[in-house]
Amino acid sequence: MFKSNIGDADRVIRLALAAMLIVFSLIAGHPAIALVAIVPIVTAFAGICPLYSVLGLHT
Repeated sequence: MFKSNIGDADRVIRLALAAMLIVFSLIAGHPAIALVAIVPIVTAFAGICPLYSVLGLHT
């Protein structure tokens, strides 16, 4: 359906960012921050970034 537009390096960066957000939310005591980590996790595993599609980017 959708063509993958996220490369391997981008996936690793997104997963690392998500991990940092989750750790930060645990340290800060704000679990809502961990919900933001869902976006990079889903896009990393799906291999598709809707924003990249709109902007015509491919990594």
